[in-house]
Amino acid sequence: MTVESTAARKPRRSAGTKKSPSTKPELVQLLTPQGKRVKNAAYDPYVADITPEELRGLYRDMVLTRRFDAEATSLQRQGELGLWASLLGQEAAQIGSGRALHDDDYVFPTYREHGVAWCRGVDPINLLGMFRGVNNGGWDPGGNNFQLYTIVIGSQTLHATGYAMGVAKDGADSAVIAYFGDGASSQGDVAESFTFSAVYNAPVVFFCQNNQWAISEPTEKQTRVPLYQRAQGYGFPGVRVDGNDVLACLAVTKWALERARSGEGPTLVEAYTYRMGAHTTSDDPTRYRGDEERLAWEAKDPIARLRAYLQVSNHTDDGFFAELEAESEALGRRVREAVRAMPDPDHFAIFEHVYADGHALVDEERAQFAAYQASFADGEGA
Repeated sequence: MTVESTAARKPRRSAGTKKSPSTKPELVQLLTPQGKRVKNAAYDPYVADITPEELRGLYRDMVLTRRFDAEATSLQRQGELGLWASLLGQEAAQIGSGRALHDDDYVFPTYREHGVAWCRGVDPINLLGMFRGVNNGGWDPGGNNFQLYTIVIGSQTLHATGYAMGVAKDGADSAVIAYFGDGASSQGDVAESFTFSAVYNAPVVFFCQNNQWAISEPTEKQTRVPLYQRAQGYGFPGVRVDGNDVLACLAVTKWALERARSGEGPTLVEAYTYRMGAHTTSDDPTRYRGDEERLAWEAKDPIARLRAYLQVSNHTDDGFFAELEAESEALGRRVREAVRAMPDPDHFAIFEHVYADGHALVDEERAQFAAYQASFADGEGA
C-alpha cells in the first residue's frame, strides 16, 4: 500500500476546526451568585481582615455607581449628553479592583471606568461634563492619580506601561493599573504593552474586563484561548477572576498589585463579567444578542450577590439599605441638576488649538461648519 493511498483514507479536518481540550478555565471566586462564601487558599489571605463596615462600603460603592450610571443613561436619552458608555453589570470588577489600590498607585482607564473613578474620588459631574462636551475631563489626573478617559481603544495600556517603567526607574514603592476590555485585547497596542512590560519587568497590572462583547463581536470570535492565558506567552502570570464577585476582584487585584510593588513585574487579570446594557447609548444590543443570555447573567448580578452575603452573615440591617436608598436618590438628583445647569457645548471649540499658529485648512473647515450652522432657519443647529 502506498503512502498516498494511506493518506487518502484518513479523514481530513478543515483548517481551524481542531478541538480544544474540554477542561474548564480556572475562575477565582469567593462569593457564589447566591452570596455564599467559598474558600480559596491562595486568595483568602488578601481579604481575611476585611470588616463588616468595609463590606458595607463595597456594597454602597456599587449601588451608588449603578445609580449614577443609570441617571447618566437617562440624561443622554433626554438629549443632555452626547453619548454615554454604561458600566451596568461591571460594578464588582471596577469597585473591587478600585478599592485594592493605594493612594500613590496610578490608574489608566478607558471610557467606562466610572466605578474606578468613584473609588479615586473623581466627582461624577466631571465625567458627565466630558460626555456633554463642555470639558476635556474636568479633573486633575495628578490630584487623583487617575488619568483622563482614553477613547482610542487600547492605547492607554502603552501609556500605563511607559509610566510604570518610569516608576521602576524612580524606585517608587507604587504600582500602575491599566483597564481595558476584551475587544481592546485584540489591538496591537496591548500586545506591545505586554512585551515591553515583561521585558522591563514593569510594575503594572493589566486589568481586562471581559464583558463578553466588543460592541457586536463576541469573545469567541476574538480568541481561541481564555484571555488570561495570553499572559503565558509573554512570560508573566495571568488569572481569571469572577468579575461579578467584588470580594474576589478585590483579593486578586491586591495580589497583583503587591507583585508589582515588590518588583515581580506585570500581571494580567481577566475579570469575567457581562455588559448588561448597550456598548454605548448609540448601540442597540438586541440586534446581536438574545434575551436569554442577559437573563442568565442577571442571575449573577454583583450587587444582589453581596447583598445576600451581607444579610446571611448578619452584617447589616434594613436601616442600612433604607439609608442607602435615600443617598442613592439624592445622588441622582444632584447629577440631574448639575448636568441641566451646565452650559451648552461650544460648537466651534473643536477647531481651537489644533495647530499652535493656526492653519488654512482648519480655517476653511471652520467656515464650512459655520455656514452649515447658519443653514438652520430655526436656530436649533447654532
